[in-house]
Amino acid sequence: MRQTKFHGRYEAEGRICEHPACDEPGEFRAPGGGGHGFDGPGRWRWMCLDHVRQFNAGYDWFEGMSAEEILDAQGPVAGWRTESPTFRPGAGVDGMPRWADYDDPLEAISARVGGIKSRARREAEMAMDGRFSQDEAQALETMGLGLDVDRRRLRRRYSELVRRYHPDRNGGDRSHEGRLNRVVEAYQKLRKSRAIG
Repeated sequence: MRQTKFHGRYEAEGRICEHPACDEPGEFRAPGGGGHGFDGPGRWRWMCLDHVRQFNAGYDWFEGMSAEEILDAQGPVAGWRTESPTFRPGAGVDGMPRWADYDDPLEAISARVGGIKSRARREAEMAMDGRFSQDEAQALETMGLGLDVDRRRLRRRYSELVRRYHPDRNGGDRSHEGRLNRVVEAYQKLRKSRAIG
């Protein structure tokens, strides 16, 4: 399906306008049945230009919503509190901020970007040191270690992180399992590194 620049027209072969008294090609989409939600309309209806204009003139996105729901949907930060895995309450364990830590969504985004930039900068510095490969630098970052690491410190940090994230040590809570897997992979990579004495 290819969209042309004319008023959102989608070229499609064989699609007919869904208006009951029309045989024109259905090249324009309008919100369909099945209700709508935060992500937008359910199913699209396909209509010709005249009928989609007629439909849009009478369409009410807020139909069936209370006054409070309408006000919330029209607010400048509508939907920002919806959490992605990155900003889930348990996501802060890796040192990155969570949505719940901020009242203003722009502050949360700024903090997240700052954390990603500083992590990338540290990884680049470790890789430029010459002793560690890029993969090893990322593994050091995952383990929360710097360039001054030795085998004893690596093992101690690994034990500490396994105790922190393992479900057996957290009452069966498996929410940190992904983090634990990254720690194990990083440790396996670093324990074979020749740069660690």
